[in-house]
Amino acid sequence: MSDILSTDINEQLSSNQIAIIPPSVVAANSGNQSTLTEKPTKTVNVLHLINGEHYSGAERVQDLLALRLPEFGYQVGFCCLKPDRFNEARAAKEAPLYDLGMRHRFDLLRTSEIARIATEGNYELLHAHTPRSVLLGMMTSRKTGIPLVYHVHSPTSRDSTRRVRNWVNQQVERMAMKHAVQLITVSHSLADHVADQGISREKISVVHNGVPTTIHIDQRTPPTKTWILGTVALFRPRKGIEVLLHAMAELRAVGNDVRLRAVGPFETPEYEASIKQLVKELQLEDAIEWVGFTQEVNQELGKMDLFVLPSLFGEGLPMVILESMAVGTPVVATKVEGVTEAIKHGVNGLIAKPEDPKSLAEQIQALILGLYDWNELRSNALVEHNTSFSDISMARGTSLVYDEILR
Repeated sequence: MSDILSTDINEQLSSNQIAIIPPSVVAANSGNQSTLTEKPTKTVNVLHLINGEHYSGAERVQDLLALRLPEFGYQVGFCCLKPDRFNEARAAKEAPLYDLGMRHRFDLLRTSEIARIATEGNYELLHAHTPRSVLLGMMTSRKTGIPLVYHVHSPTSRDSTRRVRNWVNQQVERMAMKHAVQLITVSHSLADHVADQGISREKISVVHNGVPTTIHIDQRTPPTKTWILGTVALFRPRKGIEVLLHAMAELRAVGNDVRLRAVGPFETPEYEASIKQLVKELQLEDAIEWVGFTQEVNQELGKMDLFVLPSLFGEGLPMVILESMAVGTPVVATKVEGVTEAIKHGVNGLIAKPEDPKSLAEQIQALILGLYDWNELRSNALVEHNTSFSDISMARGTSLVYDEILR
């Protein structure tokens, strides 16, 4: 398939098709959808409880919901438990943000402050996004009677390499989930994960993540010599950048001219030092550009010939994959959790085995050698994003969950 011109993609996407998101019940392995409900006749205030120290995938979801939910009758306010990068980077500046400044993980005295904010602000729903925030949300809900929604962005039991922390977070989350009136998971695989913890399927709604549709898509062609690989993440062990570095070393060893743009901050200075040491050992210093944190993710994705996400585990439905699809940068990702709900191998991207540098290198080289059509992957990803993974479809699905609770 030939490359898509800006006008062509606009014509293909002008119908503004929206995926029908299951608004209330996710039946086991069925994807059944319930009937759409009527929109509320008045604006409803929803208080989102978030951490706030980072601005990565989950925070991007929260920000986009604040921008889009007013179109469906809901105004968002943020209660920020650990205010830092989120307040600086968010686009939804009009949404009120309340700074709680928790002193430690179990600073439960903040519950009274959240209850005051929720009552005085006439908030009719609480919407939590992390184990820490859902614990406070549960206590606030009990105190005020305001219904609680919990948004599951990733499997807590596999969220990091710190097993004790994962276990503690999972126990807190499981307790709070039983109190929440409805759970939103960002993928069907996460819905299965939550159901396996004893949560009724009737309480689980699947609302896929979404990002804005890119209005103007530049015409591009695949490179003929140097391939710019890219990855975007809050770099931490489960993101698997070590696997990508080893795959790059293999590709360069057999004559592939590949370079890497690594976009995003490191979780800790210690982890950054270990990765930079690995880069030195693999003799890749001159082949990598460390971009660091940026809010201009789309611009960075546009500079990449191929976006690579080598996650080891712990993903829900990565926002950066959807952002890559939205700008037409072909994706190679690993087969973890919800990734394959967006990327269909050989159709709109490529899938490699997790924790396997050889498999990742093979998929990248297959595209370099032309075994897959770069333009066709790009075109299919653009259309798939617009039909199923836009910010509007995400806000619509979330509003349907709210509608059912308030009905």
